[in-house]
Amino acid sequence: MNSKQNWQEFFIPRLIKACGYSAIVFVALIFFFLLREGLPTLVEVPLKALLDPRWYPIEEHFGILPLISGSLLVTVGAMLVAMPFGIGTAVFISEIAPRWVREILKPLIELLGGLPSVMLGFLGILVLAPFLRVFLNLPTGLTALAGSLLLGAIAVPTVVSIAEDALDAVPRGYREGAWALGATKWQTIWRVTLPAAKSGVLTAVMLGIGRSIGETMTVMMVTGNAPVLAVKLNSIFSPVRTMTATIAAEMGEVASGSVHYRVLFFIGIVLFLISLIVNISASAVIFRSKKRAERILS
Repeated sequence: MNSKQNWQEFFIPRLIKACGYSAIVFVALIFFFLLREGLPTLVEVPLKALLDPRWYPIEEHFGILPLISGSLLVTVGAMLVAMPFGIGTAVFISEIAPRWVREILKPLIELLGGLPSVMLGFLGILVLAPFLRVFLNLPTGLTALAGSLLLGAIAVPTVVSIAEDALDAVPRGYREGAWALGATKWQTIWRVTLPAAKSGVLTAVMLGIGRSIGETMTVMMVTGNAPVLAVKLNSIFSPVRTMTATIAAEMGEVASGSVHYRVLFFIGIVLFLISLIVNISASAVIFRSKKRAERILS
């Protein structure tokens, strides 16, 4: 029995460490592969051409600025939808809803998170895009706005699930202390519970951003796929094209090793770096929040 316990104590911790380190190794290998295939772009295509506001590979126009602006526009629009709805729903489930409502609502929201994105894309084409075209009197309903709304709907379950867990993890003594001091339920939620769960809520928002910026099928189906530089406020009502949609739509048609092929991998590098910056920024903010909370409690 002792030898079995010793074997388990020797093997299991090392297995867990190997699993943890493997995540770092896999990410490093993916980044290395992107660099190997994409960095030759900087030799084959002048930097000025990459910063050109036109993407038309047939005529060797490889400007990626329209794709970056389209991705950022759709992602920002999605988070403007997902943040209030996601955090508000998480607060309702955790702090306000009766237990029986919570037991029904949370599994339903998590079920929505598992829906295939192509299904939402079909709904966008058949329902949302025609509605936006008629309601806003637009030439086409396949716009950045349609993509933002659907991406927001995709990100909401992620935000709700993680933010609700963070709110639920706040000790009940925090709430009882606020009530004892005369705070109302809403004051307790706004000034005690949410600040105490700040790091978890921020994590939920960052994961929602990651889900939005990496989504492919939905944006490829409902944003119109027009590689136009989105720099004006009314660009939200115009067709755009994202980096992910460009890679998905064109990678299967290019010759391996061609300039177009290299540029698509270079777009993948840019997308990877944007996601990395978002995650590092979120980790830094969460770390500072935890340190501030520890100083307050000490």
